[in-house]
Amino acid sequence: MFEIWETGEPPRRITEAGSLEVALEKVDTMCRLRHDQAVAHVGRTSEHYRFEIRDPLGRALARLTYAPDTTREYQSVVVEELRGDGRSPS
Repeated sequence: MFEIWETGEPPRRITEAGSLEVALEKVDTMCRLRHDQAVAHVGRTSEHYRFEIRDPLGRALARLTYAPDTTREYQSVVVEELRGDGRSPS
């Protein structure tokens, strides 16, 4: 089991995932949400957001700092190599 955290102040546990691939997809979804919120000027705004994927022992396996670029459409933060199955980013 993997946990996904947003590690800003205060840090908050977002959700969990049964596999690393699903955890990466959930982080990508959170980044898309933050991008959409920034474009719409909705919710709290920040220059950047920090996410962590943690293993069952609470150790950070992956960290990502995401800064929404509102001058263009959202582009996935999960590159094909991280997906592990050869799928192209959506």
